[in-house]
Amino acid sequence: MTTRTLTTIGFDADDTLWQNEQYYRLTETHFTELLAEFADGPKISERLLEAEKRNLRHYGFGIKGFTLSMIETAIEITDGKVPGDIIAQILDTGRDLLSHPVETLPHVRETLEALARNYLLVMITKGDLFDQERKLAQSGLGDFFHAVEIVSDKTAVTYRRVFSKIGGGPERAMMVGNSLKSDIVPAIAAGSYGVFVPHELTWVLEHVDEPKDAPRFRKIPHLGELRGLIDGLE
Repeated sequence: MTTRTLTTIGFDADDTLWQNEQYYRLTETHFTELLAEFADGPKISERLLEAEKRNLRHYGFGIKGFTLSMIETAIEITDGKVPGDIIAQILDTGRDLLSHPVETLPHVRETLEALARNYLLVMITKGDLFDQERKLAQSGLGDFFHAVEIVSDKTAVTYRRVFSKIGGGPERAMMVGNSLKSDIVPAIAAGSYGVFVPHELTWVLEHVDEPKDAPRFRKIPHLGELRGLIDGLE
């Protein structure tokens, strides 16, 4: 009997399994409209991104940190004079983000269903614990996963830990996702395969160059191509 090259496949969640960034973009547009009398849209967006960068080490990734960064930006843009009703509307937009419907991306269900027959599947995602658990439950995809890891950040250490605990170690694992910075580059550094599945919208802080010279780097246009890629490895 031939030993499989892979035992474990990790999947990112947001914008790999289901839509996510589009909701942030819509929320940011609404936010700039709320503050339109104080500054123009590009300036507001620039200040918001600066706040998000500053606050990642305090709040981590996710909607709650994004909402707090919007409030902080509103205070800065208005020199501390932001009206209370605007703060209330910002809080409402944050709550709306926490309850938006889950829209799975094409090819997700059939791909997970097929791969779950032969591999250990692990969802590895950043973000707010409650929100990610909600989205997984509403997606109806939970039964395909052997384990779910909701982490504060994704590094090579993260992938070594997860893939050593689940399956045959990082060398016999693959990470699939839409973020080169979080899903692909650190997974390859850990010794795993990294399969990049681009999404049309990716947060600017997740942009890095493709590791094209890395032997374990792969790129596919959508998840429907994943099974064929894996068959080629095995």
